[in-house]
Amino acid sequence: QVQLVESGGGLVQAGGSLRLSCAAPGRTFAGSPMGWFRQAPGKEREFVAQISGGGGNTLYAESVKGRFTISRDYAKNMVFLQMNSLEPEDTAVYYCAVRQGIWGATSTRDYAYWGQGTQVTVSS
Repeated sequence: QVQLVESGGGLVQAGGSLRLSCAAPGRTFAGSPMGWFRQAPGKEREFVAQISGGGGNTLYAESVKGRFTISRDYAKNMVFLQMNSLEPEDTAVYYCAVRQGIWGATSTRDYAYWGQGTQVTVSS
């Protein structure tokens, strides 16, 4: 079994920050792009950010550009999502995933492994 584990979610006021972490115990995904998605109540899962296997390239959804930063630590086999200037609209369950497909970085179909998600709630 392959399982990703997200952490770092919580309740924060608008304008605040949170740093999400994604760990992959027992397996290294250093050669694979990693992504973050989120799903708000009543909405479909949407793309947030992706980082390339080498870590040199990143891609962000327009809604989070300039506010969120995706990064990875190969030594720890972890991926992070630094979220700044949070807005109530950012409230959702955030998931990390391993990309192994070719549909496109923003498509859930490209990601083979997922975590259970971590809740992020932004209050006004």
